[in-house]
Amino acid sequence: MKVRIVTIRPVTEEEMIRLWELSAREEAPEWKKWDAPYFPYESKTLDQFLEKKDQYINQEDYWGIYVDDELVGSLCYYWEHEESLWIEMGIVIYDPNHWSGGIGTEALRMWITHLFHELPLVRVGYTTWSGNERMIKVGEKLGMTMEARLRKCRLYNGIYYDSIRMGLLREEWEEHK
Repeated sequence: MKVRIVTIRPVTEEEMIRLWELSAREEAPEWKKWDAPYFPYESKTLDQFLEKKDQYINQEDYWGIYVDDELVGSLCYYWEHEESLWIEMGIVIYDPNHWSGGIGTEALRMWITHLFHELPLVRVGYTTWSGNERMIKVGEKLGMTMEARLRKCRLYNGIYYDSIRMGLLREEWEEHK
């Protein structure tokens, strides 16, 4: 079995077409069924996508996930409340051929390490939904705690799902790694 090398880094301008192909070209991409499918999604033309390229290229809060130097996903963070250094993070592996192989877990491990190293954070976390059991398991593998379960607040395909908040404190990360 071939060993895959997973890396994360800022996205470059030369990768914008690939990022568009993965994230915004399709009308109903498979990845969107798992990444907050209750929020509206709209595909974009390449020109529409490139209008906002500055949000993606060489940003501190948005990086690419690479397998053997091929862009396969993205990581991000945003300030939930900057004054208290509270960030939330996100991850998407766009190509289903790269799902369930540990790539997301490894990428998030690197991202969490990077965030704790670069920012004076006490905690990192993310929000998912109970329909995405794989994402909950990734958090558990990384030592995260389910900090909140808001019951039946995400409506998708006529079914109510729970909103799940996973979190990790800096000292827990230091112990876990």
